[in-house]
Amino acid sequence: MDIVKKVVTWARIKSPWVLHFNTGACNACDIEIVAALTPIYDLERFGIQLKATPRHADILLCSGPVTRQIGDRLIRIYEQMAEPKFVVAVGTCASTGGVFKGCYNVKSGIDQVIPVSLYIPGCPASPKAIIDGVVKLLSTLKE
Repeated sequence: MDIVKKVVTWARIKSPWVLHFNTGACNACDIEIVAALTPIYDLERFGIQLKATPRHADILLCSGPVTRQIGDRLIRIYEQMAEPKFVVAVGTCASTGGVFKGCYNVKSGIDQVIPVSLYIPGCPASPKAIIDGVVKLLSTLKE
């Protein structure tokens, strides 16, 4: 059984699948996340692939603050992911609510709804910071 866990951990480190979810952002962080997937930054060199379904994703990349309308959907997506699962809050809005904090329809950052594994600061967060954060998150699996 120990060998199976090692193989699964190795596979998760070598080819994590990422689900990108916008919770109500201004789209600046979304553009940077998509830019990280382009050949210029080439996120796939680390084996990271963008997936469209939470059932296959290992990492949930969230951008934007949690609005009242999207909170339940975010919880549903999080619950559909298989264990171990990681949540990355990309940008200031996803971390704290950013410029939208205090608005009537905004709860706050992602961590008010689901547990967050990694915060990537910036408004918007740069593709280099996103790649660096995800790679460092994967290095925690080795330990």
